[in-house]
Amino acid sequence: MFRQILFLISFQSLQPMNRIDRLTAILIQLQSKRVVKAREIADRFGISLRTVYRDIRALEEAGVPIGAEAGVGYFLEDYHLPPVMFTNEEASALLFGAKLIGKMADESLREGFDSAFYKIKSVLKRTEKEHLEDLESRVAVLARQRAEPFSVHFLNQIQQAIVRQQVLSIKYITNFHKQSTQRDIEPIGLVYYSSHWHLIAFCRLRGDYRDFRTDRIQHLTNTEIFFPKQNLLTLQAYLDRLRVQEHLEEVTLWVHKGAALFMQEQRYNWGFISEELHEKYVKMTFMTQHFEGMGRWLMAYGKHVTVESPPKMKEMMQTLAMEIQEHYLQPY
Repeated sequence: MFRQILFLISFQSLQPMNRIDRLTAILIQLQSKRVVKAREIADRFGISLRTVYRDIRALEEAGVPIGAEAGVGYFLEDYHLPPVMFTNEEASALLFGAKLIGKMADESLREGFDSAFYKIKSVLKRTEKEHLEDLESRVAVLARQRAEPFSVHFLNQIQQAIVRQQVLSIKYITNFHKQSTQRDIEPIGLVYYSSHWHLIAFCRLRGDYRDFRTDRIQHLTNTEIFFPKQNLLTLQAYLDRLRVQEHLEEVTLWVHKGAALFMQEQRYNWGFISEELHEKYVKMTFMTQHFEGMGRWLMAYGKHVTVESPPKMKEMMQTLAMEIQEHYLQPY
């Protein structure tokens, strides 16, 4: 279930910038949160910790009141930058974010983002506003239409409860038979994968951690009862535990290039790791534990997919092929 989470790790690279621009960017970063670690600054700009310390010293010498907590990080002491101006590139990135939020978030988050985006656009220069107006009609995010039982996924309420450490009471649809259970849960984080938002929480009914798809939450109430955060796993610790617990096996396929084009999105649902391009075929590698589910997905591509390994995956494809053959050979 979680194979796609475990392998979808991406890294961002930033274009080199001159020191003046970097100092300004560091100042903005310091204003973005209560305390900023030196390592966060170093990772963002691809610089060493020694360079971070020099930059902080330069800002202090320029009169910026920067405080420091030993072993924690830096913070600004009663200091605010004037209103920030956005470049074309930054404004465009915000527009892309708005398009994605429109398709990947529920109504509660869309309303909040739309309100914030209007405020951002209100401070843009005329040229940036014209740039966004021209770009908006030329960018689209298409999502597959699917029937969902509930239109509101409570994402805003959930994230508030995560930060405040408050117990949520939910009515949850557990399976395709539409059976529901009432749960009291202690939320630790939200994860987006397989085209759905998932709430990770400690379930008091089951006495263990559970993954709840937010579109299967029929009703949600914040009990306003606080739970001790120190007794729970962090979201990252939970995902790391899954990495150890899941028994994943490597599957290697040869896929005709024409068929490979149609796999681009769905392949990540089955633990896609890498691919090698050849003359007529693409060699794809997956890590999965769900051989039957993956096999049924591959059946849709017929003879355009060949399983190279492991043998149990080949046997699964043979079993599924015989199942279909027997079905259509039966008289009606």
